[in-house]
Amino acid sequence: MEKFQGTGVALVTPFNADSSVDFDGLSRLLEFTGEAVDYYVVLGTTGESATTSPEEKARILQFVKDNNPKNLPIVYGIGGNSTIQVAKDIAEADLEGVDAILSVSPYYNKPSQAGIIAHYEYLADRSPLPIILYNVPGRTMSNIMAETTLVLSKHSNIIGIKEASGDLDQCRKIINGMDSNFFLTSGEDLLTTDLIEMGGIGVISVLANGFPTEFCAIATSALAGEITRSQAATASFEKINSLMYVESNPVGVKEVLRQKGVCSNFVRLPLLGATPALNAQIADLLK
Repeated sequence: MEKFQGTGVALVTPFNADSSVDFDGLSRLLEFTGEAVDYYVVLGTTGESATTSPEEKARILQFVKDNNPKNLPIVYGIGGNSTIQVAKDIAEADLEGVDAILSVSPYYNKPSQAGIIAHYEYLADRSPLPIILYNVPGRTMSNIMAETTLVLSKHSNIIGIKEASGDLDQCRKIINGMDSNFFLTSGEDLLTTDLIEMGGIGVISVLANGFPTEFCAIATSALAGEITRSQAATASFEKINSLMYVESNPVGVKEVLRQKGVCSNFVRLPLLGATPALNAQIADLLK
């Protein structure tokens, strides 16, 4: 659990103008974020995992392993809406050097809570690495209820949950009912302080791509019991946080990275790059 305390950065995947993976940009991103964050999350939602091929995923993961001079823990995203295919993807991945798998709740199918339990238990029974649940109802259209999370938390190979429901009551129920060998980390950047104050251990962050040092102060302060300082750091991100999602994630944060000279802002269809209006809004706030 200590490996995943603090701030994990949900890495974007930089692309070139021809839509190929920009490994030079990824190298700069790893260096830029690696000085401050506590671990890397590779090919989650922010990494545009939905539009990268299996071959690209393997190359991206290997590149992160090979360009990790601080030897930060690595969490790798493997999820989907076909339980058997996800299990196959886990079995076929080169997971040497990876510390855990982040697996999003099945999307589109809208399974029952019993179906969600069966899905994750099937994966956990077969995975060589521990699994972190990922609850993001805004994308999957299916919420992992607190009671379901607590059932799954009893599985020896399910170690935590990234909670991006935005439901503080649900998170509180999980924290109050979970065992000491299970953790909750925030999937909503601006709720990091609240969840740590409840008993969460940190955040998997979008904003940490563009503001690694500044954003990491939120979790670091909260974990040290400096709640007022953590709240002040959170407040400084309130305006720009909304711009990260107005044209869909990771469009906004890739524009931040472009303006900071870290990597390009290219995304893959059906996403489109930031509009001139969004570019201007971000530039104004970066000043």
